[in-house]
Amino acid sequence: MSVRRLLAAVAAGLFAAPAVADDFAFMPPGGRSILAGSLLPGDAEGLAEAAARKASAEDWAAWARERNPDLPDAAIETFAGYAALNFPMAAEAAQSLAETGDPALLPPDGKELAIAQCQFCHSLFTGYLMQDRDETNWRGTFKAPFHAEIPMSEVERDTFAHYSAINMPLKFGDVPPELRF
Repeated sequence: MSVRRLLAAVAAGLFAAPAVADDFAFMPPGGRSILAGSLLPGDAEGLAEAAARKASAEDWAAWARERNPDLPDAAIETFAGYAALNFPMAAEAAQSLAETGDPALLPPDGKELAIAQCQFCHSLFTGYLMQDRDETNWRGTFKAPFHAEIPMSEVERDTFAHYSAINMPLKFGDVPPELRF
């Protein structure tokens, strides 16, 4: 394993937990955060049921609107894409989720993947936060040789692309000065 891959793998493990979002609170929440924080907060059984459910993005969006009609459309769309791509989880994983209620057992969302992967080679600000691309073009970034080596599964790449297409670019003023350029 190359040093770059090893560092990326270590960082992915470090940044996969929802607690990392505190340093990046200026970024819109990802699907896992929306599910655990806005749709089913503190509901271990509900998290497990959701994680075991297979549905289309449209069905997940309707489900989310029923649970929290005050969520902005971008949050609904972010969550719905995350859930459609990542659920159902394996039965054992859903059972562990029901027993512990720990959202860290859910697959990482697009925000977490961006934080974990985009800062190694370029500025998060110019290389990610200010990019305006659709989902296809975000997905296409993984065709470049230097991005092809990023240790992410196809589902993680799709999750990243979906989140990024909805939530990027950010407005210049929304990014803390210390993270610009």
